[in-house]
Amino acid sequence: MAVVINPESVTECQTFTVSTTGAPGTATQASFTYDAKPVQTLPVIAGAAGPATFTTDGTGLQTVSVIYLDAGGSIVGAENGTVNVLPRPAGTLATTLTTPAGGNTIAATTMTCSGGSLAFINGTLQYTLPSTATVNATVANGVVPLTDLGVGLTPGQVVGVSFTANAGTCSDCTFAPITVTVQSPCLVVLVPPSGTVTVGQPSPLTAFVLCNGSPVVGATVVFNGGAAPVTATTDGSGSATGSVTFNTPGVATVTATATATGTDCTCTNVASAPITVNVTGGQTSCSVVLVPVTGSVVVGQPTPMTAVVQCNGAAVAGATVTFNGGASPVTATTNGTGMATGSVTFNNAGAVPVTATATATGTACTCSNVVSLPTTVNVTAQATCTIVLHPVTAPVIVGQPTPMTASVRCNGSPVVGATVVFNGGAAPVTATTDGSGSATGSVTFNTPGVATVTATATATGTACACTNVASAPITVTVSGQTGTTLQAAAACWRVNLPFPLPNVFTATLRATVTPPTAGIPVSFYVQNQLVGTAVTDATGNATLNAGLSPLQIISPTYTAVANVGATRLQATGLLLPCIPPV
Repeated sequence: MAVVINPESVTECQTFTVSTTGAPGTATQASFTYDAKPVQTLPVIAGAAGPATFTTDGTGLQTVSVIYLDAGGSIVGAENGTVNVLPRPAGTLATTLTTPAGGNTIAATTMTCSGGSLAFINGTLQYTLPSTATVNATVANGVVPLTDLGVGLTPGQVVGVSFTANAGTCSDCTFAPITVTVQSPCLVVLVPPSGTVTVGQPSPLTAFVLCNGSPVVGATVVFNGGAAPVTATTDGSGSATGSVTFNTPGVATVTATATATGTDCTCTNVASAPITVNVTGGQTSCSVVLVPVTGSVVVGQPTPMTAVVQCNGAAVAGATVTFNGGASPVTATTNGTGMATGSVTFNNAGAVPVTATATATGTACTCSNVVSLPTTVNVTAQATCTIVLHPVTAPVIVGQPTPMTASVRCNGSPVVGATVVFNGGAAPVTATTDGSGSATGSVTFNTPGVATVTATATATGTACACTNVASAPITVTVSGQTGTTLQAAAACWRVNLPFPLPNVFTATLRATVTPPTAGIPVSFYVQNQLVGTAVTDATGNATLNAGLSPLQIISPTYTAVANVGATRLQATGLLLPCIPPV
């Protein structure tokens, strides 16, 4: 007989299972007993019983008992097992006590449980006051609400904090009681400004933060009462200075609120006494400044232009700004810094005057259709694409396709996706430039002699003018067909699913011997590497289903070679991806 406990070591309040093997032959039931938990009686099947599931209680080595009963309820055997119950990890309680001037003390407590989940921590948090009176807060999923202790405690008094879980529950952590001493509050003093405070002009304001008369370094101070809150940090003397702007004239009320950690005082959102600031009036109209353009401006290319809108020197957010002078008006909206940026396009080269017109509401200034001073933008013409048609190095034979390549550039960079038309052969041939700006087309010439060939490119979305740009012409010497000839047909490669190795890609390569002659071996090469040999049939055609490597599919052409008698024939054909390539 054997008692199997899984796991053998388990944390308090967690579950474990008990099962048995090798029960007595007459046993029909097994009763499992653990601690004071209800007895679980399970059937014995093929000498085994269980598993029974229990939730741990307490800690240390604990006994699980099993009693075997026969069909008549008589005990026919018994045995014990041991489970090692580990204590729950310790959590923490952290309490901050804050007493506002003339008010009750507020307790803020945070619970942490690094070894488990706060979601299962529910119960009561009890605060024990110096008078021994208690105040309770309900804990839900590890969250403790702010609690009014009902009295205003004074510095030096002590409050006890303890947690009790709800009956019938077991949290993932244990929480030891703590004591918290009431600290003195920080003192925040806001210094009145010196000099004149003007609408729209930033004015420095200074606040001092002290704890028991000593400077508090690194406190965050927020100045409130201006156009927007301003935040600063105290230095070694406990002072923080913020630049506050007022949007309207008159009397403004300003306060400073400080927050700091690591001090001997309570220093969270402690406010200064308010001060009044006399704000004098300023300008009455918005100002709009159009920022000069840096860098080159090219015809047809969008150019970012920025305008700054202010009221009495303060940024105006949400103003509508229209830039005029480009191909069409462009509208943008100012951000929090009063800046608006629009993308302006110019259709003609030369010196172009541009203005910005702003409109805003809800400001202290008149801000309707306020126009900036004009700024002159020097617009240069677009550069033109260049196209170079590369000379043909291999022999060119009448009636045989000849690969020809052209390169398209814009300001020296490759133009991808340009349409290139090769003219001068039997018919125009169209191809598209790849990532290197090159396009290759298979051109056929019907008559021998000297042919003049050009390439014309068209592309969109470039920084250059690139519509029907023609290359310089090149001459191609076309030889007449004599005797036996070899032609290579255009081919395409595709993915060789389901990826048998070593050939990831395949292509069907074809070459034709004219006049038709059967039995001539034709060798096929890609990137000067032999990929296979085929023999011509009665029609003079040789066909090879070739396997290609990833490096070989980069080549845009392949070569067919055949020896007819003492004559070596060679032809080149296009090798492009199939559409689709699978």
